[in-house]
Amino acid sequence: MSGVVRGMLVALDVDGTIMSSDGTIAATVHRSIALARAAGPQIVLATGRSLAGVLPVADRLGLTDGYVVCSNGAMTVRLDVEAPGGYRFVRTELFDATAVIRRVLELEPAARVAVEEPGWGWRVNEPFAPGQVNGEQKTASVADLCSSPATRVAVAAPGVARQLDLLRETGATVTRAGSSWLDVTGPGVTKASALEVLREKLDISPGATVAVGDSENDLEALAWAGRGISMGHAPPVVQGVADEVTGTIDEHGVATALDSLLPPIDTTGLSDLAAQLAVAVESAPGVTKLRVWHGPGADLVGAEVHTAVARAWLRHAPIPGAMGVTMLALTDAADQAGLAYSTTDLGLRARWTRTEPENGPALFELPIWPR
Repeated sequence: MSGVVRGMLVALDVDGTIMSSDGTIAATVHRSIALARAAGPQIVLATGRSLAGVLPVADRLGLTDGYVVCSNGAMTVRLDVEAPGGYRFVRTELFDATAVIRRVLELEPAARVAVEEPGWGWRVNEPFAPGQVNGEQKTASVADLCSSPATRVAVAAPGVARQLDLLRETGATVTRAGSSWLDVTGPGVTKASALEVLREKLDISPGATVAVGDSENDLEALAWAGRGISMGHAPPVVQGVADEVTGTIDEHGVATALDSLLPPIDTTGLSDLAAQLAVAVESAPGVTKLRVWHGPGADLVGAEVHTAVARAWLRHAPIPGAMGVTMLALTDAADQAGLAYSTTDLGLRARWTRTEPENGPALFELPIWPR
């Protein structure tokens, strides 16, 4: 019998939280995300970015499974390496954007308006500057922009935020991102609304939720979470709704927040792989074993720690650093982490057990535990 240990959902904003304005992700942040995954929580990227904009970020972080909330909550996908494009749609919130598009052009005739095309890019009344929107752009008439339900609309114009209240009268959810940018989703659609649906789907208790963010589109998510954490550079209105404030982006505040979720063990000096193994074994609620599988060669394409709960083996956490290494490298990392594992009678090598599932590649399993 197999399954997943369900315990915690951790929602992470991308821009200004994980990623700096120059597009970099600090090595410290990358390591902390991998360690948090190894501890068992469900790590969810929750971003205002479109699907086309967030998928490359997930890839850079090595996230090949789990969930992503994008477009300020209008879309949730499940990452899946076997699916076309590497994802499957879970939930999409569409709305009729006609009223808000026509209203914004009445108020700001020179505004640039973009309607999201999920997974591809945007239909725009006028081209946006490079980098302002993720993905491709196709110029369209206002009638075409209004012709079908949308997930999200972006509006750009100098000082357009002054129209915030008037645009909200259309019933849409309008979020300010600076004085010259507004994001629009359907009524009641926010990161928090999507995360709540996901929390219920994953059967995670409300108190076992964490959200980290830095902008006004994170307000609802920080208030929703059992533990809402604001970045230190966030504006006062964002810090005000959070339960606590971590460091700034330059101080790698998200890494500090994630490290607080880890078991109290010292991983200083350990390789990324050894640290992930140590965290996974220490945080598991029962006895543990490694489960790995190969691609066409000797290198691993997947590794997980499973744990025994109520007489059943359940998936506890992935070991992200095991991708592309060998089984020998994995046991060497376990030695570095001070972990013990089942060996042959002479104790010369690890005693891996091969299993043959009905579908998929052969699996190898190895009991592992703290010394």
